[in-house]
Amino acid sequence: MNRLKGKLYLLCAFSLAGTSVVSARFVTEKLGNFTITAVSLIFALVFLVPLCSRQLIQYFTQMSFRNFRLLVLQALCGIFLFRMFLLSGLHNTSAGEAGILTGATPAITAILAIAILREPVSGRKLSGIICTVTGVLVIQGVMVPGSGLTLEHVGGNMLVLCAAACESAFNTFSRIFAVKASTQSTMPSNPISQTTIVSAIALILCLIPAAFEHAMKRLAAIGLLEWMALLWYGVFVTALAFICWYAGIKRCGAFTAAAFSGMMPFTSMLLSIILLGEKADWRQWIGGVLVIIGMILIGSKGLNTISSVNKNTKMTEKERVTE
Repeated sequence: MNRLKGKLYLLCAFSLAGTSVVSARFVTEKLGNFTITAVSLIFALVFLVPLCSRQLIQYFTQMSFRNFRLLVLQALCGIFLFRMFLLSGLHNTSAGEAGILTGATPAITAILAIAILREPVSGRKLSGIICTVTGVLVIQGVMVPGSGLTLEHVGGNMLVLCAAACESAFNTFSRIFAVKASTQSTMPSNPISQTTIVSAIALILCLIPAAFEHAMKRLAAIGLLEWMALLWYGVFVTALAFICWYAGIKRCGAFTAAAFSGMMPFTSMLLSIILLGEKADWRQWIGGVLVIIGMILIGSKGLNTISSVNKNTKMTEKERVTE
């Protein structure tokens, strides 16, 4: 039952995260990247702080410096760098294509799980990684002669892939933090407090670069639609998605999270077609199918094996992380 709850939390987390590509599309042409991130984080904190004001101070004071450092890395990779690369990439590529390219996250997460968390690799997982990489190359037009992609378009796609890599790093750091927290009885897991602290750290990182983007002048010029997009980005894409993420990752392993991260391209591509009126060509569909197949191959066996590893010995996992 606990594993099922974890999977449902991850499903919700990545479905909400997939809306980031579309919601960002409404404001990328009118606001600077760091301004978008900073304002959305302010909305997130306004939503989060009242929910955990009593537990937040206690949770923070019980945290070791090493765990705090992991939260800083999560804020840096999962919010600051992820959004910087994603928002920059959206200037030169479509929301639908960017959404599909975030499907590289499962493969990158799987590679990091093998390299850092020492999780075992099988032929199925390796095939999934290769399939995902092939799908990304097809989307990029590398395997299609005369695809006609401009250098700017390819550059935009590469920035989105960098965002996917940052998301994968965030997934890995979060899993390490969850394992460490599970072995420390003095520091119970608190997804809302974790989300609040990570959001506050990311906001601090964004404030200085946002000041160079003429934030106040540009914010005064946007309309209701853009403000609603920023509100959605803060409350749903950041606050609720991260709460679900932290609640899910403490119950599931890295490969399980890698599998469910494939919901990001599903959600973003669907919404870009419905809300933005974008169309996917045959290259994007073929690449998207390959990415999805890779996601299934990576996650299908991992959904059971990682959970069984967690059940058998928590100490083994702890030793893997601390090595």
